[in-house]
Amino acid sequence: MLFLLITLLLFSFSNAAMDPDSVYRSFLECLPQSPESAEDISKVIYSSTANSSSYTAVLQAYVKNQRLNKPSTPKPSVIITPTTESQVQAAVLCAKKVGVQIKIRSGGHDYEGISYTSSDPDFIILDMFNFRQIDVNIADETAVVGAGALLGEFYYRIYEKSKVHGFPAGVCPTVGVGGHISGGGYGTMLRKYGLTVDHVTDARIVDAKGCVLDRKSMGEDLFWAIRGGGGGSFGVILSYTVKLVPVPEVNTVFRVIRTVEENAAELVHKWQIVMADIDDDLFIRILLQPVTVNGKKTSKATFISHFLGDSERLVALMTEKFPELGLRKEDCKEGSWIDTVLFWDNLDYKTTPPEILLDRHSDTVKFGKRKSDYVQTPISESGMKLIFDKLTELGKISLVFNSYGGRMNKIPADATPVPHRAGNIFKIQYSVNWNDPDPELETKYLNQGKVLYEFMTPYVSKNPRGAYWNYRDLDIGVMTGNGENSYSEGEVYGKKYFMGNFDRLVKVKTAVDPDNFFRNEQSIPPLAGKKSGESRKMTKGNSTFVSMS
Repeated sequence: MLFLLITLLLFSFSNAAMDPDSVYRSFLECLPQSPESAEDISKVIYSSTANSSSYTAVLQAYVKNQRLNKPSTPKPSVIITPTTESQVQAAVLCAKKVGVQIKIRSGGHDYEGISYTSSDPDFIILDMFNFRQIDVNIADETAVVGAGALLGEFYYRIYEKSKVHGFPAGVCPTVGVGGHISGGGYGTMLRKYGLTVDHVTDARIVDAKGCVLDRKSMGEDLFWAIRGGGGGSFGVILSYTVKLVPVPEVNTVFRVIRTVEENAAELVHKWQIVMADIDDDLFIRILLQPVTVNGKKTSKATFISHFLGDSERLVALMTEKFPELGLRKEDCKEGSWIDTVLFWDNLDYKTTPPEILLDRHSDTVKFGKRKSDYVQTPISESGMKLIFDKLTELGKISLVFNSYGGRMNKIPADATPVPHRAGNIFKIQYSVNWNDPDPELETKYLNQGKVLYEFMTPYVSKNPRGAYWNYRDLDIGVMTGNGENSYSEGEVYGKKYFMGNFDRLVKVKTAVDPDNFFRNEQSIPPLAGKKSGESRKMTKGNSTFVSMS
């Protein structure tokens, strides 16, 4: 330990901007040399000066939003791609002593890119993509999933072993497990099984002291926090243990489109009422988009469904509960659960093999921006018509409505950090994508998002206006630096994301990371004035500590 302390202190720096090559050499010497050789260590550390081509390739590999990938975008001094838990532990300890901020990336889908950019002058990326081991155990219906695994990989590994098991998580296969689960997570089985975090039974995490903790050793407070409160505020997620869910052999999906001229506003209004107490096996998302039909600008609603059952039962259900949509059996497609995964990724599951889910780079990278809201009171028909008119006027941005109800009404708001449960009819995602890097277009489309968000104010939740953590949006508040204002700044966005759960998250943060080492532009802040020696010890039992001597 004496050798460790001396080594780390030798590479301490001031808060001034650091030379990337110096940071690279510091980490190269600081990370453990045994059992790995120095040559092996050099293969997981990348610098813009020492191995620039590899550095660029690794940095770009998981940048999913080109809006945050400009020449002017801040770049990390070093990227570390650990392959062992001891390397993760060492990276945390070295970053603390070197004095650089650490950003943690699993899949790179963070909508504001804060897993790979920073407002701090000196930062590194800890990229977890090597931690993608997946162990599916059908006998006890569990799986251990590395933080760097992608959802598509996880779904495929379940499919390999069972056709009647699935997992209730997101529809984009290239999203990283670590960020998705730690931020709450949801998918098309939301109304049947709740959120992704409702099925997490254990986790492994490296904390600010460099200790590897599981559920027993971290304690229930920290375990609660990393299931929806954002793992990057509390440590480095290594893996999650989750419980799989049963799915039928036959599932049904449909995609039905109606324009404003085909009564789209009336149908969306009715959808709100219908989905409140319809069969929990049914999930329907609606995309509201501006379009041009026969040279005329208008808007449309696309109803996209996943039903845990066959088409005959689905059509009967819709005929009874939502006849206005006019769903016919020929609109429906039956298939296995893995087929629905492909369908929701806009793939033809009749011709596309499931193995495509193993392709970690299959999605198209675009420029984009997202925002979010929750709706707790049905929007009137007249209100819906005004919303469609606004979409047509703006011309680019779209809305995504995700139905709630079902299981979500039965789970308490404080069961996990994600509070938006009962009382919410649906969640809104504001979505705008574009391909042209023209700065004027970026300004135009970002402004459309702000205009529409303001326009929607009368229709959405209030006091506070809710937001979804995994639809990251820096417009609603930002933490700057690591000063005394971190709590007051964090409270601005924290209350919107976590509502009444925010204060508990702050208490956990203060106990496990009072110095705010794990931080980003929207992380959980500690209480002001607390230092590491003053915080209440919340971990218990045994933890694993790395020796770098």
